[in-house]
Amino acid sequence: MNKTIRWGILATGNIAEQFTRDLQLLPDAEVVAVGSRSEESARAFADRFGIPRVHGSWAGLAGDEQVDIVYVATPHHAHYEATRLCLEAGRAVLCEKPFTLNAAESRELVALAAKHGRFLMEAMWMRCNPAVLKAVELIADGAIGTVGNVRADFGLAGPFEPEHRLRDPALGGGALLDLGVYPVTLAHLLLGVPDSIQAWAHLTPEGVDASTALLLGYDSGAVATLSCGIVADTPLRATISGSLGRIELPEPFFRPGELLLHRSGSEGEDDGPRQPEVVPVPYTGLGYAHEAEEAMRCLRAGLLESPLVPWSGTLEVMDIMDAARAQTGVHYPGEQPNG
Repeated sequence: MNKTIRWGILATGNIAEQFTRDLQLLPDAEVVAVGSRSEESARAFADRFGIPRVHGSWAGLAGDEQVDIVYVATPHHAHYEATRLCLEAGRAVLCEKPFTLNAAESRELVALAAKHGRFLMEAMWMRCNPAVLKAVELIADGAIGTVGNVRADFGLAGPFEPEHRLRDPALGGGALLDLGVYPVTLAHLLLGVPDSIQAWAHLTPEGVDASTALLLGYDSGAVATLSCGIVADTPLRATISGSLGRIELPEPFFRPGELLLHRSGSEGEDDGPRQPEVVPVPYTGLGYAHEAEEAMRCLRAGLLESPLVPWSGTLEVMDIMDAARAQTGVHYPGEQPNG
């Protein structure tokens, strides 16, 4: 594949704008096309970013042979439809998180990518963030010993009106899929698939979760305490605690520019707590550039999935969220009540 990777942007909302701004920072990326169900919206987006090719339909963008990979930036209720369309048309896809509304849809897309031999990746930018990768490296090197506890939260204060997408079941609303996917993904990245999932949620009048708490338990004895919501402004921090210390990811933990490494004192020390080591690990642009770089690296290497954001990880996180929704009673139009 050519050195320059040619991108198409599917949808024209805020997240598409932010991602496109970061793509324009990368010398080996070129945004060559944009597609929307509204040609007027697609043309306005193209004019803002100097994009040469405009499509007034998703199918038009999916069929554009000048596009190497499509970034799907729709609201997440449409991820499945848009990604399937692109894969069937022969395009590689980087699809925004959460990958789909449920694990069944996600498994269908993974199977379709494998069938057509096309690269597919969830745009879980946190897993490509340099500081998060540094934390994983430190843990692998034994810096904090064996991880036994993960805490993370993601809450917004709102208020959000009933017609807002975060409260609309038809748009996949609720805190868990939009915000909670980050704490769940972090716990999964560090501890893997839990042996026990306990979830509690308070639902809006529309039937989506306004706040959700999860307790993930592991046979090793490790636990993850996670929360998300659209009713309170939470710290957006994460703490990873081990037998020899802990790592703190500051606000926002899914896009930190540094981490704090706390090492436990040697046995017998009585001079008080040790000061943490601040480890700066800056990110590029708005932070989306790193997932784009990973997708392009994989395309050039001929890979179908990313080692940093593997299909198995995406599916296992979707399974955890499905299990949580089954316990809390959140389901979306077209789904069975058990999620």
